[in-house]
This record gives sequence, structure tokens and C-alpha cells, in this order.
Amino acid sequence: MNGRVPHIVQYQGSKRILAPQILQYMPQRFRRLVEPFSGMAAISIAAAAEGRAESYYINDLNKHIVSILIDAINSPEELINKYSLLWNEQFAFSGSHVEHFYHVRERYNEGEHTSEIMLYLLARCVKGAVRYGKDGKFNQSPDKRRNGTNPQNLAHNVRQISSIMKGRVNFSAVDYKEIFKKAEPGDLIYMDPPYQGVSDTRDNRYLSGVDFNEFAAALDTLNRKGIDFIVSYDGACGDQCYGKELPQSLKCEKIMLNAGLSSQSTLLGKRNTTYEALYLSERLIPLMQNIPQQISIM
Repeated sequence: MNGRVPHIVQYQGSKRILAPQILQYMPQRFRRLVEPFSGMAAISIAAAAEGRAESYYINDLNKHIVSILIDAINSPEELINKYSLLWNEQFAFSGSHVEHFYHVRERYNEGEHTSEIMLYLLARCVKGAVRYGKDGKFNQSPDKRRNGTNPQNLAHNVRQISSIMKGRVNFSAVDYKEIFKKAEPGDLIYMDPPYQGVSDTRDNRYLSGVDFNEFAAALDTLNRKGIDFIVSYDGACGDQCYGKELPQSLKCEKIMLNAGLSSQSTLLGKRNTTYEALYLSERLIPLMQNIPQQISIM
């Protein structure tokens, strides 16, 4: 991998940049990595690139996101070819590349939920952010400044991901609590739930929110079952904190990871650093002693 972890497409909220920091707090080898809120599975891909786990379980409530990952890992050439054809259509479309996006978005909203269409929408939409209206239809706008991920770049990354993960991954698209029921000691569960600030209740920008109290209770169940977990949850930027801390009764260790300068504050002429919180379940805390340079801990 030459030190670079591949990714299929940009995805808002992806932990790809933070992955090297997050992996510091994982065992060097363990049985299975489980991602109940996978998004584009950045942490599973990063862990696979380092050979951390024997197998992987990727889940996301958005089944159309999961379908991209299934095809990228199990049928990479087919996905690459179909995406390439769709991506190149925008240059021969009777209207502009922006109009082509809306044309493809309409196909999706009319029920054409293929992996290449979902991938194209992600590659072309603003900030790679999945958004849905009250009617359940994809309503994100195109990024008018660019044409989306070039098929050649995508092909290179998809082939790398397939080479390290094919035959080692199970997939599903169910509620996270169903995944918790299937987890066993020896698993490590990494969780990056939808951002608390907008999605602790139902929000139309996401398929579903995550209730804080239900989530905390579910984590307590994992503790009682002896299952290790890591959670990306709240954070801070400048003087502003966002999200509620997980309850102290869970006996987690909270670590603040440096996520770099806030792009929003930069636009406002400020230089505020964003910190994202990482919670380690109790049995993982001793791993911190093996980290040469610890990140600030609260």
C-alpha cells in the first residue's frame, strides 16, 4: 500500500484521515473487526491494509452504500466498468455535466438503485454527503466545480481494496443493535454513529438517527458480554464542544484526536483545530501504554 490507505470515493464524515491515529488503539492482531455504522468502511480498509484482523463485518443501515462495498470488494472489475461508462456519459450528455447529475439522480429516485449509480452520485455530489428529503428521495446537489472521481483513480483504489479484503468480509444493512446481538468475545467493534449534533433524533439528511440513551445502554450490554469496542463520538473546535459525552458508568477512556484545522473556521478567518473524541472500552485501555507519543487525553 506504500503507506497510503486506498478509498473508493470521498464520503462526508469518513475517518480515513484519522485512521492511523485510531488504529494505534487497536490490538495488533484480533479475530474480527465489526463496523455497525460503516459508511465507506474507512477503518476496516485501513485495518485490512495492516493485516490487523482475520475477518471483517461491514454494516450500514443504508443498503445502497453497502452495495457499493460488496461490489467493490467482490466484483471490482464489473463495478469499475459500469462506473466508467456512467461517468463518461456526462461529457456526451445533451446538457451540461450538472444536468447529467440530475438525470442520474432522477433515475436513482425512480428506483434504479444500482451500485454504479449510488457511487456516481457520491462521487459528484457536494462534499460526498448522502442526503434524503422527507419523501425519502436523494436530494443532494452536484458539486459544480468538478466532474467527480476519475475512473482511473477509482479503479486503482478499488482493485487494492479488493485484493486485501475479498473473501474475508461479511455484509449486512440492519440496525446496529442487531449487529451487537451477533458480536462475540474476540471481536472488536469500531463505531462512528451519525454525528450527534444533527442526528440523535430523526433527521432527513440521514436515513436514521441514533438515540443517545439507547446507544449508551447497548454499549453497556457489550461490556457485560466482554466485547471490546472503540467509539468515535463527540468533539470540540476552538471554544465550542459538540455532542454529549458517553456516560462514565461505561468505564471508557476518552482520548481527543487532532483532526486538523477546521475548514469552516478557516473560511471565517480563524485557525481553530478540530478534535474528535475516541472512547476505548475498559479492556483496551492498557494498549495506550504501548503508544510512543500519546494524543491529548481528557
